[in-house]
Amino acid sequence: MTLADTGRPAAPQRPWTAKRVLNARPVAVALYLVIVAAIVWASYAGAQRMGYNWQWYQVPKYFGSFTDDGFQPGEILFGLGATVLLSGLSFLLAVALGLLVALLRLSGLVVGRAVAVGYLELIRNIPLLVLLYLFYYVLGPIFGLDRWWASILTLAVFHAALISEILRAAINAVAQGQWEAASAIGMSRAQAYRWIILPQSVRFLLPPMTGEFIALIKSSAIVSVIAVAELTTIGRNIISDTFMSFEIWFTIAGVYLILTLVLSFGVSALERRLATRQ
Repeated sequence: MTLADTGRPAAPQRPWTAKRVLNARPVAVALYLVIVAAIVWASYAGAQRMGYNWQWYQVPKYFGSFTDDGFQPGEILFGLGATVLLSGLSFLLAVALGLLVALLRLSGLVVGRAVAVGYLELIRNIPLLVLLYLFYYVLGPIFGLDRWWASILTLAVFHAALISEILRAAINAVAQGQWEAASAIGMSRAQAYRWIILPQSVRFLLPPMTGEFIALIKSSAIVSVIAVAELTTIGRNIISDTFMSFEIWFTIAGVYLILTLVLSFGVSALERRLATRQ
């Protein structure tokens, strides 16, 4: 006897279970590695046809070297540290600004919502490079911004528009009953946000915020156009001195790849840990 014979509706099928997703990850990683290997092979073959003289043996010294005083970090490690610092400061500022914009959009204030929507439409329709030039060449001399802070503000303002939408969606994902419960015990709206809504929205935030942070790290390479001493700028400087274009750009790309993969896997582990506690 089937479920249909008993008159009870059949249980809905779930084609994508957690087990199937986990099983699909090795396939996705393998496919990714195959694509990367194909790109590397095509670049290598093209360089060979050009008669390029490979000098991979010189790359390690730009990561660091051992002297009588111990390990001395090289230029690439200094650039990596600057990229991480630049991206971290920009992301923190972007989260603060994005939260403000999200709260304005969710507020009952007509002026607040108008300001938030105007900000979103303005920033999302200006290319990041143009925004960087505006902050550095126009606003920089007016407010005394050097290239470092102009870069941080540019990345923060640009990504805050995207982060605000992530925050707004996470806040809206919290059950309406939580608002009602907070109101029933006499909490103000600000107290409800602080103690109930925002803490519960964290589990909805981790995956998209991780993606946005990774996108910000990759976007930070654009500040090399105003000669901020980060990873991409360091790579360009090394190439101008050594003419090792292929080796250095492959190395810089690999450093970005490792950095973003470490972040992705770290947040995935944190997300699984939080899920087991719920």
